[in-house]
Amino acid sequence: MTDYTPIQQHAAPPAAPARNGLGTAGFVLGLIGLVFAPIPLVGVVAWPLCVLGLILSAVGVARVRSGKATNKGLSIAGAVVALLGLVVCILWAVVIGKAIGDVNEQATAHHTIVYEVSGDAKAIDVVYSTFDRNTILINTETGATAPWTKTVEATGFLAGAQFTATAGPDGGSVGCKVVVDGKEAKTATAAGAGAVASCTGF
Repeated sequence: MTDYTPIQQHAAPPAAPARNGLGTAGFVLGLIGLVFAPIPLVGVVAWPLCVLGLILSAVGVARVRSGKATNKGLSIAGAVVALLGLVVCILWAVVIGKAIGDVNEQATAHHTIVYEVSGDAKAIDVVYSTFDRNTILINTETGATAPWTKTVEATGFLAGAQFTATAGPDGGSVGCKVVVDGKEAKTATAAGAGAVASCTGF
């Protein structure tokens, strides 16, 4: 009589579940970073979000290649949006840096300003600005006659400077002109008793 040994069959081990968490998190962080990146001030939080999103997305892609994850498309998309967010952050940094540089340059720039009054009016009242560092001083000269010229030096911003020429009670024509650093900045004319030629806001 022949003895038969029963063959034992073992079930195949269950497949390990896909580990898609890091790739998904990378996409979410990269997307949030890309949304925040163009927003002034708020965009500073985009830097760490985009960097972390790029790292997690790269880990997600690596897991897909090793067969531990299945969300290849989402992981790649996360890397792309995170990179785009970083590019936007870099562009903003360049723009802001240039703006700060321009402001600093304007704040220290030296200017030569020439005020000129013309016309046939008599007893012209002239109001003009002079500059003491970043302080604007208002000066008045009454009873001036044309042609009248005044040259002043200034450093920094010229915003708020004033220059007007007012005809006397006898009327006549009056004109004003401002030349800044050799370039004509503003002109105006007026006629009549008490007429005002205003070159303010040059």
